Amino acid sequence: MQQNPKLARIGYWLAQQQKLIRYIQWVIILVYALLLVVPVFVSLPDESATLFNHLAVFAGFIFWGIWWPFVLLSMLFFGRLWCGVLCPEGALSELANQHGFKKSIPRWIRWNGWPFVAFGLTTIYGQMISVYQYSKPTLLILGGSTVVAIVIGFVYGKSGRVWCKYLCPVTGVFNLLARLAPGWYQPMQKPWGEDQIRQINNVRCPTLLPLPKMSGAANCLMCGKCGVAKNAIQFTSRSPNKEIIVNGSRKNNAFDSLLIIFGLCGLALGAFQWSTSFWFMHYRDIIDSWFLVHQITTVFKTNAPWWLLTHYPERDDVFSWIYGMEVVSYILLIGLFIGAILTSLIGTAVRITGRFSLSQFNHYTLSLVPLAGCSIFIGLLANTTSILQKYANIGFIWVSELKYILLIGTAFWSTLLAYKIVKRYPASHLRQALSLSMMIVGFLVIIYFWFLILSIWSIKSDSIPWNTLWVPLFRRG
Repeated sequence: MQQNPKLARIGYWLAQQQKLIRYIQWVIILVYALLLVVPVFVSLPDESATLFNHLAVFAGFIFWGIWWPFVLLSMLFFGRLWCGVLCPEGALSELANQHGFKKSIPRWIRWNGWPFVAFGLTTIYGQMISVYQYSKPTLLILGGSTVVAIVIGFVYGKSGRVWCKYLCPVTGVFNLLARLAPGWYQPMQKPWGEDQIRQINNVRCPTLLPLPKMSGAANCLMCGKCGVAKNAIQFTSRSPNKEIIVNGSRKNNAFDSLLIIFGLCGLALGAFQWSTSFWFMHYRDIIDSWFLVHQITTVFKTNAPWWLLTHYPERDDVFSWIYGMEVVSYILLIGLFIGAILTSLIGTAVRITGRFSLSQFNHYTLSLVPLAGCSIFIGLLANTTSILQKYANIGFIWVSELKYILLIGTAFWSTLLAYKIVKRYPASHLRQALSLSMMIVGFLVIIYFWFLILSIWSIKSDSIPWNTLWVPLFRRG
């Protein structure tokens, strides 16, 4: 066991500060509630609004400009520390569980597909109601999620965090990214003495992890409670690549692959690109023309409620029924298109090394995690920069270059993971090289779609046709 005395002391200190953590959680819950509810009763921001004189703008910046992208980023450095220590939903769900029915967890809750389904539905629904732009959709999605978390915690489980482990819309994303964290709570080497067994038996893990057999950080919420068993479990360092390269051969499943391929790399990219996509504009023209030619005009009405489709006529921001359908179908089609390409490439990479194996396919897919996580981060970073540009008059002429640097850097990281994973499966050097090349092509597909967003569709020119796949970089601007 790789021991680090300083890190071990940090883990034990965190275990001793549970009362302080409760106070911090209550402060966060109070701020969370205020920023979630009060902006709904404030008028929409006008031209005079700034980041610091309009509560709705400030709240939107905190939620979508700071919280969402940088909590994702924190998973790479601190694991799921946000989940276990700071998350208001998790804290309220755990509190409700302490006073609830504590019913056994039914099989439908323990279904492994919920993280993928919840992420997909939340992503699409958020685009339908413009969750990043307005306060009421933010309250509906985040507030609704919080209410469900409290109800689930009150009814089910004896541990406190059933919601966090199974149903939270971002638990799957956090699970994947936390595998790259450099620190984790590691069980001491056995055989254990009576003191170690007694210590570990006194720990109540919020997500019911088998602490003596814990082998990774994916499901650990980093709450620190197990740190009291300092002779049995210690917080220590590790290689950020180990959990994916080594543990990934045994601990993988098809739903994780679905989330990575069709969720993080597919649906999310569709959601990030539709508002600027030349393809989407042409797609709309085709569908709108068909309905007009057939004199079906009902679909162009804009009478949908705000909780179903974006409806803010005072801001001249209204989705018609057909526009909402076009947005949703486009995101789904792009998600399926990118997902199908990646699935084919990964499947080919696996098949090159020998007989196809689903477990090997899932293991290969895990190499996408750094690049997929970066893709989500830079997509969400657009909220940060757009709010600061519009409401704080801060320019970001370098942001596209930064995004390319992050994409290329994480693509190399994913390539390293893919190389290490491919080497674990016996095959000739030629077959391994060909297998790795298929994975690299998959990484390039993701970068290419970001190239479209950052360097082609950002060009405001009517001379560029909708089906342009490449524009020389010197024509930018």
